[in-house]
Amino acid sequence: MFAANRRTILQMALAAGAAPMLGALPARAASKRAFAPQPSDWRGFQISTAVKLPADRGAAQVWLPVPSLTTDYQRSLDNTFTGNAKTAEIVTDPVTGAQYLHATFEDGVVPELVLTSRFETRNRTIDWTRTTEAHEDPAVLAAALKPSANKPLDGVVAQTAAEITAGAATDLDKVKAIYAWIVAHCYRNLDTPGCGPGDTVATLTSDGLGGKCADLNGLFVGLARASGVPARDVYGVRVAPSEFGFKQLGANTASVTGAQHCRAEVWLSDYGWVAMDPADVLKVMRAETDTWIKDPSDPLVAAVNAALLGNWEGNWVGFNTAEDLALDGRRAALPFLMYPQGTLGDHDLDELDAKAFSYDMTAQEI
Repeated sequence: MFAANRRTILQMALAAGAAPMLGALPARAASKRAFAPQPSDWRGFQISTAVKLPADRGAAQVWLPVPSLTTDYQRSLDNTFTGNAKTAEIVTDPVTGAQYLHATFEDGVVPELVLTSRFETRNRTIDWTRTTEAHEDPAVLAAALKPSANKPLDGVVAQTAAEITAGAATDLDKVKAIYAWIVAHCYRNLDTPGCGPGDTVATLTSDGLGGKCADLNGLFVGLARASGVPARDVYGVRVAPSEFGFKQLGANTASVTGAQHCRAEVWLSDYGWVAMDPADVLKVMRAETDTWIKDPSDPLVAAVNAALLGNWEGNWVGFNTAEDLALDGRRAALPFLMYPQGTLGDHDLDELDAKAFSYDMTAQEI
């Protein structure tokens, strides 16, 4: 019998249901304007992930990330699923709090599964002129200072962090210095598969310091931790266009199969958890126009660069902040869970090759 989750409506059917028909996402801006997220109302969305695997390849397992965050910028509501799985349940990882749907399938069937998650988001903004006495569980802050498999805090990471933050008087000064260093010295490598592996040492020692969001924001997080500032990645997916007309900062169709995006946040005692996204600054510089913009003071980039230190648009949903996550039934721990995962027999499916996996993700504002 499927285990129940109090935030989940269990709808596992005997046969696979069809994926919900989702309408096209609204175009919120026809041209670019100054990027400046402001406090906003809540917006409701749903995302659906439809999986259909080949038959006769052995027993199958699938793990699908679900929105696990309930914060002042996101309200995770519920998850429903249909399909022909032998077992299926929403699992909550006891260490990280990350949630995912775990389904198993018998050999000989055509494994089919559809997961739909509903949530609300709004813009995340900060007023740097207003401080507050922020509070957080000490265990949460301690976890945000620990090394992980992808983020060792010694060697080249510690050395680079010390060089970047030399002379910084406060945690905020350190964060600003690391953010500016990422934007000035790194770049978005268009040849990196998916969002990148997120290996900070590999990114720091690569030619040109290139990568994608899991690499670049992951490097930001690693450097912050090595500097004594609690920090963490937030793994999720874009679900709607940017209201400011930036193609690279939103999902521009109902299909979001390749729209995964890793953001970051840091803990500052006068502000609490604060949004950060230097990787998206580099994405705008590299890919928003046909010309690679290499100067962050360029008029197209400057407002994005300023805003993404402390703010982000609510056109994205966070799944979790987990690292080194051990999934039920999976042999090896994952460095992070942002993409669907699956196995056929003893073969791990390539989560970055959605067509071969195969899965489709769609999003709809509701």
